[in-house]
Amino acid sequence: MIHLMARSRSVRKGLYRTDVLRRLAERVCQGEGFKREAEVSVLFCDDPFISELNRKYRRRASATDVLAFAQAPGAALPPGHRAVLGDIVISLETVEGRCGGDRAAMRDEIRLLFCHGLLHLLGCTHDTAGRRDRMLAKQADYLGAPRGNRRAR
Repeated sequence: MIHLMARSRSVRKGLYRTDVLRRLAERVCQGEGFKREAEVSVLFCDDPFISELNRKYRRRASATDVLAFAQAPGAALPPGHRAVLGDIVISLETVEGRCGGDRAAMRDEIRLLFCHGLLHLLGCTHDTAGRRDRMLAKQADYLGAPRGNRRAR
């Protein structure tokens, strides 16, 4: 079971449903072979906030759409304790700009970015062409999208 904690620091409201994201997280974790009970947090923000995180942690002085911060591996957890996978941060301002304000497209983009961030928390990367293709295929499969429409961030 995935425990999802969602918060928003964005002025953009009504663009995500926690239950939809939780079901997507369950599907992704199951598909990736992650069988433990786990926590994931997602923070929705606007460009100034994510720009500062991007500058601080990636040394890039610009906004981005999604950042994922995996929990540092630690000692084995005792039975009954859930794993903390990490944090996903999504800029709703960047999503809005990319989607031209189309709220249905924005909801789809949020699901894509959440899936992308969660795959990163589970150890997926797209630093080579082969890994990028595998990650794109996974995103398309988990989102039920045609593979020709997939894209990576």
